[in-house]
Amino acid sequence: MRTTTPVIVVGSGPTGLLLAGDLATAGVRVTLLEKRPHELSNLSRAFGVHARTLEQLDARGLAEQLLATGDTITGLRLFRRLTLDLGTLPSRFPFLLITPQYEVERLLERRAREAGVAFEYEAEVVGLRQDDEGVDLDVRGADGTDATRRAAYVVGTDGHHSAVRRAVGLPFPGVSVIKSLFLADVRLAQPPEGVLTVNGAGDAFAMIASFGDGWYRVMGWNRRNEVADDAPLDLDEIKEVTRRALGTDHGMHDARWLSRFHSDERQAPEYRVGRVFLAGDAAHVHSPAGGQGMNTGLQDAANLGWKLAAAVQGRASEGLLDTYQSERHPVGKAVLRSSGGLVRLARAQSPVLRAVRGLVSAFVNVARPVQRKALAQVSGLGYAYPSPRGAHRLTGTRAPDIALKDGGRLYEALRGGRFVLITPDEGREGYDDQGARKDLLAVERWASRRRTTLLVRPDGYVAWAADSADAPAIERALAAHVG
Repeated sequence: MRTTTPVIVVGSGPTGLLLAGDLATAGVRVTLLEKRPHELSNLSRAFGVHARTLEQLDARGLAEQLLATGDTITGLRLFRRLTLDLGTLPSRFPFLLITPQYEVERLLERRAREAGVAFEYEAEVVGLRQDDEGVDLDVRGADGTDATRRAAYVVGTDGHHSAVRRAVGLPFPGVSVIKSLFLADVRLAQPPEGVLTVNGAGDAFAMIASFGDGWYRVMGWNRRNEVADDAPLDLDEIKEVTRRALGTDHGMHDARWLSRFHSDERQAPEYRVGRVFLAGDAAHVHSPAGGQGMNTGLQDAANLGWKLAAAVQGRASEGLLDTYQSERHPVGKAVLRSSGGLVRLARAQSPVLRAVRGLVSAFVNVARPVQRKALAQVSGLGYAYPSPRGAHRLTGTRAPDIALKDGGRLYEALRGGRFVLITPDEGREGYDDQGARKDLLAVERWASRRRTTLLVRPDGYVAWAADSADAPAIERALAAHVG
């Protein structure tokens, strides 16, 4: 049996759900395959949503709904001495949202279903072949029978052990940075004051995050007891490590979930092989330091979705799809470096490394430019994409939530997966009626008297800019980028 669809996404975690929803919203038929049964698990690892991810969700009309599911924090305290003030972030969301991953998945799944994504559960990819016209996936169903799915493009968002990545023969080089971590969801008799509590002492590290519903996520490690992932784990062990790290176990009881795992740093050398793409944990995995893993995957999806839609609908060349690798692979590499550096400092044992950690903390606390750069990386706001030689200085940079004339905001105008052209008042003539482009492009004016003309991509990055642009120049930019 062989069925055909324009795009198949493999894996229904946050990355796959956002990508599939974006494609369906753009009018592309998409099937999402998931090897697990259908369930929204409350036993997930991620719990922090950073500012840049909230901006992307805002561009989809979802940010306010997600904010209602958790609590926010404006300060991150690391190594006891280093404090990062998220309240200074240049964003509508100057904080870290603490909410469990399953709330993100719940929101994104509802959006994907409403947009028309076809879900297939208990569907495991067991083979893949591709040619110049498309990709054949061999998919094994719950009854053990195999069927072939044909797609123009396939995206593997199927996690650390990605079947799609293995099928295209890509390696996943890297190392294990923490050999044994534990996770638990518990009740607390004496909850801590803050939403997030983090500390390390000697060989022990522990973190407690509030989910806002009476449950708390505990994560930690014990350098004296680095064991295999399948080694037995009980609440007494978690309480003992937490007491050593935090001075108290806060009266933990009624654990609903206990798990061991190890933390890897790995990245695929390529995010694209022909008509097959990788995103999220299938493309890169990081240490949990900084809470950047899920957020980086969601940014992958935001980058790839509009490009795939344009390719499927004949509005863009294959060269646009190549920019997914050139734009997102360096970001994944940078996140590996920053999260890896944090976890190595946190695990410092020798007096020399501990002294280095103290000096780094003191320097970042007093050096504002360094702190701003650290905040920009952790929050995701500071990443920019490569721009062509001679391009305007804003090309490739993240567009902030620009105030628009008549009271609107840029990220509201981006909804529906559109480009947004922002012009001075006198630069608007001739662009109110875009004809065939009307569903792909919104034309807006600055609320201020700024003279720059900006073309913002659906993922909120500047595609083109000019300090002075006439109608022919704008038309060339629209033809090149919008299609």
